[in-house]
Amino acid sequence: MNGYFDNASTSFPKPKEVGEWIEKYLASGGTYGRAGHRKSIEVARVVEETRDLLSSLMGIAEPENLVFCSSATEGSNAVLSGFAFKNKRVLVDSMSHNAVTRPLHHLKESIGLECSIVPHFSDGLIDIDQLKSMVDSTVDMVIVNHVSNVNGVIQNIREIKNAIGDIPLLLDASQSAGKVPVKANEWGVDYLFFTAHKGLLGPTGVGAFYANNPSNLPPYKYGGTGSNSESELMPPYNPDKFEAGTPNSLGIFGLYGALTANLKSLHSQEDFYLLLEKIEQLKAYEVYCAQNRENQSELFSLRHRGKSNDELAYVLDRKYDIQVRSGLHCAPFAHKALGTFPNGSVRFSISPFHTTLDFENLYNVLEGIS
Repeated sequence: MNGYFDNASTSFPKPKEVGEWIEKYLASGGTYGRAGHRKSIEVARVVEETRDLLSSLMGIAEPENLVFCSSATEGSNAVLSGFAFKNKRVLVDSMSHNAVTRPLHHLKESIGLECSIVPHFSDGLIDIDQLKSMVDSTVDMVIVNHVSNVNGVIQNIREIKNAIGDIPLLLDASQSAGKVPVKANEWGVDYLFFTAHKGLLGPTGVGAFYANNPSNLPPYKYGGTGSNSESELMPPYNPDKFEAGTPNSLGIFGLYGALTANLKSLHSQEDFYLLLEKIEQLKAYEVYCAQNRENQSELFSLRHRGKSNDELAYVLDRKYDIQVRSGLHCAPFAHKALGTFPNGSVRFSISPFHTTLDFENLYNVLEGIS
């Protein structure tokens, strides 16, 4: 029985191919872009194939514009620290994570950046009509969390981009990558970042960010790239311009294993919807999810009406071997939007490894506790 329901924090279990490809790297040696011998060339081949696979998955036509980094947080910082805020005003989604809101707070203190919350419905879904009324020539950027890590609501990125026109859009795809289709070029996304260890089922320590026009961003770190070594300047071309330092080849090999594992989910979307519907009928709980199922990813939160979040999470773990996350989930803005601040909620996030029996067990346990 798989009782791990904390996949929004990090996915578990990982496909066996993740470990197999990590072992291959450890057994073969070599580093990316630093030599011309066969071992180094083989490492570069896997790294670039991984970049190509990710670009295809995220709807990016120019793989060289996808930059490897350590995490979604580093990707967010790379974009926000380098972007030229002319009017120093941004619109930010109410469901945003601290990977966005803390860099924005730093910019507020350091350059006087003004951040306005995008209007939304009760489940955090952006109100497109209200968004249109906020758009004017003073807005430098709109920042949207594609899938909430609190209640799983999915934002309609195509409609949002149509509403904001030429204003640059920064998309947080941390919870959508590998779970919900992302079509960066088709939607007109200008900047995007995500991590490998959640929906992509890869290891920790690997992330990426994308810039549709990288010339608008300066390098955010400086150092060796294995290219243009005679120059004291960073290479002017991508991805070398942004990938200073030895990359996490071991982690990228593991991610390659996850991307090529060809997994099929052990449950259907309808199975998940049925689970959610049954839990919503338990009167002991207040459930937080999208108002419409078409906007719902495989993630939701709840609160027990008689127990604290920490107490419920503790009982689930210690008595029933069910792992969840309680609290604010690094997303206080989202909890303020949902009315669950400051105590937060207990979050359940699904994996393709979950079966209908796992769902049945979870429901029975929650019903028993209720």
